[in-house]
Amino acid sequence: MGIDEYGGGQGPRPDVLVVTTNDVPGYRVREVVGEIFGLTVRSRHLGSQIGAGLKSMVGGELRGLTKTLVQTRNQAMERLVEQARARGANGVLAFRFDVTEAADVGTEVCAYGTAVVIEPVHTG
Repeated sequence: MGIDEYGGGQGPRPDVLVVTTNDVPGYRVREVVGEIFGLTVRSRHLGSQIGAGLKSMVGGELRGLTKTLVQTRNQAMERLVEQARARGANGVLAFRFDVTEAADVGTEVCAYGTAVVIEPVHTG
């Protein structure tokens, strides 16, 4: 499996910039749109649970579960960006993920942050 299957985040030059910081160097916040989130809940596949149980006895990475979690986080982030875009924002500050168990049947992943309109700071 390639690196693309185990990573996420934005590509170069996104139309909605998502950062974990409270500001973006070279930009100023023109407008705070407000809190936004993207949410998804994934159930566990019985086969992967059995495989994970067996793997946990021997040790090592649970690659199937890792790949599923990456896909889930990416989907939550895509939904967050869709929300920002729909509300007229071109940036998300203080981006975070929250992961919890959902009623013992799956995993809930929430991507959240503050939607903003940012603009470059012109110097000189």
